[in-house]
Amino acid sequence: MERLANQVEKESRDLAILEVVIEQGPIGIVRLSEETDIPEHKVRYSLRMLEDDELINPTPQGAIPADDIDQRVAAINQGIDDLVDRLEELEGLIPATETAE
Repeated sequence: MERLANQVEKESRDLAILEVVIEQGPIGIVRLSEETDIPEHKVRYSLRMLEDDELINPTPQGAIPADDIDQRVAAINQGIDDLVDRLEELEGLIPATETAE
C-alpha cells in the first residue's frame, strides 16, 4: 500500500504542475516551483515525466501544454474515474472486521 501511496503522490504532483503549465505556460522551473511550493528538483523530474507522456512541450521560454491537451486531460480524468471505480470494487472484496469496544 505504501508503494501505491507514493505513486499516487507523484502523480498528484505531476498533475498539479500540469495544471499550472496549462494555465500559465510558457513557464519555467523556478516559477513553477514558486507557484506550486514543490522543490525545483521535483518540478524538473515531473516536467520530464510530463514531456515523456507528451502532455507538455519544452520551449526556450518554458513549458507549454501539448496542442491536444484538452483530449489528453479528458483521457486522464476518465482514467482516474476508472481507477476510483476499481479501488471501490477492491475495497468491497476485503472482509470487514469488527473492532472490540
